[in-house]
Amino acid sequence: MADFQRWAPEARKHLKSGPGLWVKLRLDPWLLVLLLFIMSFGLLVLYSGSGSSEAAVHRQLVRYGVALLGMVIITQINLRHVQRWMPLLYIAGLLLLVAVLLFGVGAKGAQRWLAIPGLPRFQPSEIMKLVVPLTVSWYLASRPRPPQLSHVIIAMALVLVPMMLITKQPDLGTSLLIGCSGVFVIFFAGLLLRYVIVAIILSAAGLPLLWMGMREYQQQRVITFLDPESDPLGAGWNIIQSKIAIGSGGIDGKGWLQGTQSHLDFLPETHTDFIVAVLAEEFGLVGVLLLMTLYFLVLLRGLVIAGYASHPFDRMLASSLTLTFFVYIVVNIGMVSGLLPVVGVPLPLVSYGGTSVVTLMASLGLLMSIHARRPQRT
Repeated sequence: MADFQRWAPEARKHLKSGPGLWVKLRLDPWLLVLLLFIMSFGLLVLYSGSGSSEAAVHRQLVRYGVALLGMVIITQINLRHVQRWMPLLYIAGLLLLVAVLLFGVGAKGAQRWLAIPGLPRFQPSEIMKLVVPLTVSWYLASRPRPPQLSHVIIAMALVLVPMMLITKQPDLGTSLLIGCSGVFVIFFAGLLLRYVIVAIILSAAGLPLLWMGMREYQQQRVITFLDPESDPLGAGWNIIQSKIAIGSGGIDGKGWLQGTQSHLDFLPETHTDFIVAVLAEEFGLVGVLLLMTLYFLVLLRGLVIAGYASHPFDRMLASSLTLTFFVYIVVNIGMVSGLLPVVGVPLPLVSYGGTSVVTLMASLGLLMSIHARRPQRT
């Protein structure tokens, strides 16, 4: 007993002698565990949605690994150092978007990629999902709050210029996400209510112009959204089959690998945009609610991190990144269930794909970086 009494204080001293692994890596364990659960669930659904393709699951695992590594690297970055480089990063991003329009690689009627010798093909628009909220946060953080009208106009210009370049590719889904990320920053800067009302009125008045500026296939998507049964074997096919898959799953689903709409090839894009329909058919409402609960906890954690941030730049950026993640979820589920037009937004960390996963994990790495440098409570 005497030996234990002498050893216990020494053990406590050693335990307190240095920071733990999470602190050293600047990772938020709560957020990381939630992300790992979502990715694991996503692989389960992807295996079924891809037609039991082990190769697709393996490729997605590699992408998850790269994305996690990128997230850990980004958490080590001190955002105070990044702020001074934001104007140059923003200009570089715009130049890359212009390069896409001039020299980009096309696929499926869109020109969204750059192929630079010695580098893998990439989408500059995905980079702008991070650069735009970072730039708008940098600009407004050094101005009085609530922002003056002139500052709001300049901030909106920082958002609209890349949006227009990306819409030209065309990539309406990414343009929408980038617009939301910038607008969220402006809103959390303390935007006055009268500016919000004016913005809503101008947006409503600009809808006819937006319609005239859409390409024919984009207009067709809106028409299909309003009345998918008008062309059930053509433009409305995807939405109709998606609704059938979601409804046929019922409460507890048909069982893993037992979905008929996906495995009999009625449902399109089962491993990408419409993967939530596969989830609903095979795991039912229970499976969808489980995934929604995990998403909700990620969003809640992001808002908590934003709430504890002391610097205006950190607070605006964390809030914007969290709500943009929310937009991903709402838009994907909305378009798959027929509540929104189809715009090609993936389901976060579940849909098959590499670039979107890396971008999302990078944004969550920024959240963890903000959390790691929050003021410590005593």
